[in-house]
Amino acid sequence: MNRALVCIPTYNEADNLEPITRAVLAAEPRVDILVVDDNSPDGTGKIADTLAAKEPRIRVLHREKKEGLGRAYLAAFRWALAEGYTYIIEMDADFSHDPRYLPSLLDAAEAGADLVLGSRYVTGGGTVNWGVGRQIISKGGSLYARTILGVGIHDLTGGFKCFHRRVLEGIGLDQVQSTGYSFQIELTYRTLKKGFTVREVPIVFEDRRVGQSKMSRKIFLEALTMVWKLRLTV
Repeated sequence: MNRALVCIPTYNEADNLEPITRAVLAAEPRVDILVVDDNSPDGTGKIADTLAAKEPRIRVLHREKKEGLGRAYLAAFRWALAEGYTYIIEMDADFSHDPRYLPSLLDAAEAGADLVLGSRYVTGGGTVNWGVGRQIISKGGSLYARTILGVGIHDLTGGFKCFHRRVLEGIGLDQVQSTGYSFQIELTYRTLKKGFTVREVPIVFEDRRVGQSKMSRKIFLEALTMVWKLRLTV
């Protein structure tokens, strides 16, 4: 039986963690959950342990410190591969990625796609509670990356995606350079360069319900420069 794992990185997500794990388990009975906590000072890790003690479909991976979203996901991927999971899903803890889309991502993967992207920018996709400025930055960022990298993917910066394990085994996780926003661009680009099939399915992205965004100027600038680095080195 092919097993699926939803990886949820957390840093100060105490208010979101229990509701999001409950919603994920209810939305898709085929998945387990791995919470990857970067030693959150608000007690998120302890909440995760409590949830895991009550629910066998929830696991927890504790990390010593915050090193960026990319490093948290890489740790989760290695854990998932070691545990024998076939499908590995990236998902935010803040409900910006609605658990109701999990079945469509997993169905597309089971139908043969190597990587399935939850896309805001294909027919049926969109965003909710975003100002004009943020929409311009997001769409512009995807267009910028698409143009420089020469790929046809509409939503290169999205972080709601499902990998088949053969992708994570084949793209060279040890060679991944990004830690922040550009991590999503890099993994999709490496997937395409290795000849794997990528499919986009529509999602509606809703801004986080509670807590603070982890986006920063440093993370954004990393993405601008990393795109060129990927073009020249991958």
